[in-house]
Amino acid sequence: MELDKDRAARVEPVRSRQLPDQGLPLSRNEGLPLSRVFLGPAYRRFSVYFSVHARKEFVMRGLTVAALVVVLALPQFARGEDAAGRRRMIKERMEKRVFTNADGETLPYRLHLPEGYDPAKKYPLILFLHGAGERGDDNEAQLRNDEFLNLAAVPDHPVILVAPQCPRDQWWSAIRRTPNGLEAQLAEGGLAMKLTIQLLDAVQKEFSVDPARRYVTGLSMGGFGTFDLVLRRPKDFAAAVPICGGGDESRAAEMKETAFWVFHGGADPVVPPALSQRMVEALKKAGAEVRYTEYPGVGHNSWRWAYHEPELAAWLFSHARSQDP
Repeated sequence: MELDKDRAARVEPVRSRQLPDQGLPLSRNEGLPLSRVFLGPAYRRFSVYFSVHARKEFVMRGLTVAALVVVLALPQFARGEDAAGRRRMIKERMEKRVFTNADGETLPYRLHLPEGYDPAKKYPLILFLHGAGERGDDNEAQLRNDEFLNLAAVPDHPVILVAPQCPRDQWWSAIRRTPNGLEAQLAEGGLAMKLTIQLLDAVQKEFSVDPARRYVTGLSMGGFGTFDLVLRRPKDFAAAVPICGGGDESRAAEMKETAFWVFHGGADPVVPPALSQRMVEALKKAGAEVRYTEYPGVGHNSWRWAYHEPELAAWLFSHARSQDP
């Protein structure tokens, strides 16, 4: 019994013991408001009820917001899906062809004719020049970055679309590398550009092309090619859309009769945005109609944004040039 008394004397009351350095009582009720001490069970039931209903309200509000976002996004999503479907349909219908000139030199290309093509009508023509990564001879790779097909998927503007494929060891325009990046050197044209010009002439003889509504667009290497082609055929194109490219700004005055909408990614690590910026300034000084869109933070693939610009197709087809007598 004395041993039990000694042991009891050494045991500290639980109510008075504190957690080290925290001052938190171990007692279940110590330090709680009186309402919670005397109304414990009811308080806990109320807390559970409140917390369950609060969670339900939070979930319902979240679902409402999510539903609203979906409703607002549906039209845009549907437009995107519709455009993607039209691109797939156009790509599947694009005929594989090979152009051969009088010297036996060849250039593969894809041709799209508008549905219900009527030789008695005149149609606008779009020429697309792909980038360096799509060069070859399979007559497939030039359609890999197919966002440009949005321009041929406008129901109100049926078009003839031509997409040649540059040979693996060629460039659309003569390009050299400098410490500042890629720069166009347009004094001499290469084989690919020569064949492209001959191909255009052949297509216009074979099909019913409106000479006042010819357009050219291209990305990366094709952006350089777009500037180059307008320079070499200054009377051919009503409007041009070069993307992440560059050109010879010293000859911008020779291109002033063509309207330009130039695009570039502000963080392009392959083709410096300065190449487009310099061309835009030179074209403005020459008196050309020019628009410039630069996407902040976007890298080299700025065509994914450019060809989805909602105003681009309308801007392009609004241009027609008067023909020389």
